Amino acid sequence: MEIKELIKKIFEYGKTQGLEEMEVSYDNSNSFSTKIYKQEIDSFKQAETDMLKFRAIYKGKMGNSFTEKVDEDSVEMLVNDAIENAKNISSTDEVEIFAGSKEYKEVSTYNADLDEVAQIDKINFAKKAEEIAYSLDERVSQVSAAVYGDDSGYSILANTKGLNLSKKENIAYSYVGVVVKEGESIKSNYEFACGRDFTKFDAEKMAKKCVEDALETLGATSMKTGSYKCIISNDVMGDLISAFTGVFSAENVQKDLSLMKDKLGQAVASECFTLIDDPFLEAGLASCSYDSEGAATTYKKVIENGVLKTYLYNLKTAKIDNVETTGNASGQSNIAPSNFFVENGDTSLEDMMKTVENGIFITEMSGLHSGLNTVSGDFSLLSAGFEIKDGKKGRPIEQITTSGNFLSMLKEIVTVGNDIKFGLPSSSYIGSPSIRFEKIDVAGE
Repeated sequence: MEIKELIKKIFEYGKTQGLEEMEVSYDNSNSFSTKIYKQEIDSFKQAETDMLKFRAIYKGKMGNSFTEKVDEDSVEMLVNDAIENAKNISSTDEVEIFAGSKEYKEVSTYNADLDEVAQIDKINFAKKAEEIAYSLDERVSQVSAAVYGDDSGYSILANTKGLNLSKKENIAYSYVGVVVKEGESIKSNYEFACGRDFTKFDAEKMAKKCVEDALETLGATSMKTGSYKCIISNDVMGDLISAFTGVFSAENVQKDLSLMKDKLGQAVASECFTLIDDPFLEAGLASCSYDSEGAATTYKKVIENGVLKTYLYNLKTAKIDNVETTGNASGQSNIAPSNFFVENGDTSLEDMMKTVENGIFITEMSGLHSGLNTVSGDFSLLSAGFEIKDGKKGRPIEQITTSGNFLSMLKEIVTVGNDIKFGLPSSSYIGSPSIRFEKIDVAGE
C-alpha cells in the first residue's frame, strides 16, 4: 500500500475512535557501511528501515505510538496504543498539533548522484585510505580504522490540520584512524570527511592529514601548572560548543538549567564572537526547511557580536515566553539547533600564534560529557596539544588538565580564526574556527 494511502487510513480509523487531532511521521532510510582491515572487508552492513510515528490528542491529552511494521495491519495498533498512552498521561500541559507555517524556504538536502555511487567504489575508497596511510611513514604501526558509510532517507510529516510536508536527504562519511610508534611513544589519531558529493572525497588528503597530525604528537610530555594564554583548535572548539548546546534551549532556560537564563540582550561573549543557527546553509548537513513539529525553520544569530539575541524554541516553549517558535523542535519534545557554528573571523591560525609569546595550543579535550557542568558552565578536562613559544607551535603536550568556565571564556575571547571546521558525522552540524582566549588554567607537572 502507498504510504500516503496508509496515512489516510490511519486518520480515518482514528476519527472513528474519538481522536480529536492526529499526526503521522514516516521515515524510510537506507544505510551502508564498510570497514577495511589490511585490504580485506572487515565488516559490511546494508540495511533499510521503515518507521511510522503517530501522535494524537485524546480527551485533551497527547498520546504517542510507533511501529516499524509499515502496512495496513498496523493501523489499529497505532491508534489504540496512542489512546492508551494518552490515558496514562498525568501532565496538565496544553498540547497542540501544528497546522503549519505560512511559508517554507526550499532547502537542498539530497544529491541524487550520491545514491548512484557503486558499492565497489565505496569499498575501494576505504581500501585506498588504508593503503595510503600505511605507505606514508614507517612509524605507522597500525591503521585502526578505514571506514566508509552513507545514509539516504525519505520522510513525510502529515496531520489532520492540513499539514503535508516531505523531504529527501542523504549523507556520506568516511574516516581513517592510525596508530604511530617511535621508541616508547605510541600515539593515535583520526581524520574524517563527510558531505553529499562523493567526488569531493579525497582518500589521500584524509590519510595524509591523519598520519601527519599523529606523528606530530610523538614524544609528548606534560607542562608546568599555571595559567596560560590559549588557542583552542577548530575541531576541539566545535566539540566544546556541542557539549554546551543545551544552554541555548528555551526549555532549559525556563527550567532554570541554563547559564544563559536572564541574559537576553546582554553581552555574554567578546564582540568578535558571533554564533549562528542556519538551517539554510548551502551544503550544510543539518539543513532543513521545517522542524519535527512542522514549523518553518529560521536563520538566526543566537549570539551577535557578543550579545545574546535569542534562545532556541519549539512550539511549547515559545508559547510560554509568548514568542514565535524558532523552528528548532527535534524529535517528540526536544530542542536542537540545525547548522550551528561560530562565524569565521579574518585571522589565520598562524597569525594568531604569532601574538602568543608563551601559551598552549589545545588540540584535544576528552571527557566532554562527564567533565563539565552545563548549568554552571564549569569544566575540567583531560587535554593535549602543543606549547606555543615565541609565536610558534612548539613541542607536543599531554597529561594535563585544563579547567575554566564556558561563559567566562566566551568573554575572554581575543581573536576568532578563519579556519571553520564542522565535526564528525555524529556532530556534523556543529562548527567553529580556532579561537584564541586570554587564558586557561592548566594542571600539569
